Amino acid sequence: MTTPTIGRLRVDGATLHYEVRGSGPLLLLIPGGAGDAASYDGIADELAGDHTVVSYDPRGLSRSPLDDPQAVQQVARHADDAFRLLDLLSPDAPVRVVGCSSGAIVALHLLCAHYERIERVVAHEPPVVEVLPDAAEHRALLARVQETFRRDGLMPAVAEFAAGLRRPDDEGPLATEKAAEKAVELPPRAAARAERTMANMPYFLGRVVPSFMAYTPDVDRLAALSDRLVLAGGADSRGELPYRPAAFLAERFGTELVHFPGGHTGLSTHPTEFAELLRKVLSA
Repeated sequence: MTTPTIGRLRVDGATLHYEVRGSGPLLLLIPGGAGDAASYDGIADELAGDHTVVSYDPRGLSRSPLDDPQAVQQVARHADDAFRLLDLLSPDAPVRVVGCSSGAIVALHLLCAHYERIERVVAHEPPVVEVLPDAAEHRALLARVQETFRRDGLMPAVAEFAAGLRRPDDEGPLATEKAAEKAVELPPRAAARAERTMANMPYFLGRVVPSFMAYTPDVDRLAALSDRLVLAGGADSRGELPYRPAAFLAERFGTELVHFPGGHTGLSTHPTEFAELLRKVLSA
């Protein structure tokens, strides 16, 4: 694995940790969930063969501390952070952007706000549930998760949240339970990443999830920009909540929903195949 060049960028209310690999047109990778720059470690080297690959820790996560840890988190602010990075590292040339999960929500806003700087966006399962016809049900889920978090603490709230994301007929172990089972097998670098991710969970669940999943994208503007937007879902996550908004928007825009290997976390479970398809999609 290539050792990235590490940088720090001061933005409004935070200091961002970012990592750079490779050379060529800039490709900005926006992490999702409680993950950080390392969530892209499995594919960054592959993509760095023909891109300057930039990944980073979103504000408040891992090595990107907030000035005010209690600050309200907003999609627009996170998208502005992403823009500051691309403006720093590629001020004159159009860039490509990949976002997964909540990172894909940021990527959608970034495209709308700075379309003139964006050549292509790949948005893998952005959970913009407000576009769905049954959005009210998902607002109720989020309210239950926050109440469980306040009353019972982190792990019961994580379980409630994960149960609400999966298919109604799926009664298998939750992703967090599977991760816990495998934690003892992790090599040191991956174990450090897992430790940071768990440390990020209270902030993610308590500060990011409520605002991000209440966010409503500018659907008309996205439709007008759909030639630059690739909506994607996991081949194994059909019917799960994060998959559904991407499928809904692709149908509305009359565009293809690209299926990546694995499920919502296919980036981590199928990195080689994920990177191979991503390279094809970015160069199409």
